Amino acid sequence: MRDSASEDFVERFKKAYEEEHDGVELRFTIQEWTGIGKKVTEAIEGPGGPDVIEVGNTQVAQYADTEKVFDLTLESVRDLGSEDWLPGLAEPGNISGAQYGIPWYAANRIVIYNKDLFRDAGIDKPPATRDQWLADTEKLNKNGSQGIYLAGQDWYTLAGFIWDEGGELAVDKGGEWTGALDSPAAQRGMAFYKELQSLGSGPKNADEQNPPQADVFAKGDVAQLIAAPSAVAAVLKADPGLKDKLGYFPIPGKKAGQPCAVFTGGSDLIIPENAPSAAPPSTSSRRWPARSGRPNSPAPWATCPTRRASPPSSPARRPPPPWPGAPRAAGPPNSPQWANVEADNPIKPYMTAVLQGGDPLKAARKASEAITETLAE
Repeated sequence: MRDSASEDFVERFKKAYEEEHDGVELRFTIQEWTGIGKKVTEAIEGPGGPDVIEVGNTQVAQYADTEKVFDLTLESVRDLGSEDWLPGLAEPGNISGAQYGIPWYAANRIVIYNKDLFRDAGIDKPPATRDQWLADTEKLNKNGSQGIYLAGQDWYTLAGFIWDEGGELAVDKGGEWTGALDSPAAQRGMAFYKELQSLGSGPKNADEQNPPQADVFAKGDVAQLIAAPSAVAAVLKADPGLKDKLGYFPIPGKKAGQPCAVFTGGSDLIIPENAPSAAPPSTSSRRWPARSGRPNSPAPWATCPTRRASPPSSPARRPPPPWPGAPRAAGPPNSPQWANVEADNPIKPYMTAVLQGGDPLKAARKASEAITETLAE
């Protein structure tokens, strides 16, 4: 997929793999994320698909439900070192105990901040706790600057706050999924989101793409932004002059040294049953899922390694850097219908309703009912 691996990495991967597998030629076709669901479905249900497909980690359950992708449980244990995978990356690809998706790439959301605005506000170091973060953000939210730009419908960030409180977006009760935004823990997560969002001018009725939050941050009057590390490239494209003015820190949790739980954005690799090879690859090489973080990431600890430690054969060829927050990374409910929830996402209008002064519990119950109904389809 576009931007999930650098050209340099792909070339090194291709060269190393072909050297190990005589007679094999790797060909990559780069796809855009927009509209990819339909393309993948057509590929796995057609007469002959690709050998391997990269898919969003929230989409694996949907494709596994078609019964047209390989169960890679044996290969994951025997050949791919699944015992070393981070749980937050392995679980989205595991459906009812069977591993259909192999972790490929993931990045935690972080806080990107403007060093100049922090200095002007008298803040000499990033906050270590949630309370300190709120206090610092309030200091930053004055003199024409926004303490933070947080769009009202950034449900990925909200999910982290809910998990940090011990809540869930939905829970599995004996095989039946039920929306859980109305639980006390989820309500506390939304309350914190509302408090933080008020310390800036982010729209209450739009998500992080409308307008693109990186473009807003690049104007120079926003102190902080919550985003994946890939947003840095977009910020610098809009204003290269910010290159030496950006800093990064993990989203603070309630206690120092324990970052907030975060929604892991990333991708898995799946093999369609109609692949030309007609069988999953059997190889002793552990190169396949070895995306071990990008050395050139502005915040390398936020671009998660797929493993707890890089294997000697990893193309990265060095241990991963520190990655605070990775052990607390998580994904959405592992239901085949979750993609349908995201398609007509009831969490977004719920957030807007609360931010605009609506009854939090009433709005949460309405959204939870919508989630329950969609997951039951």
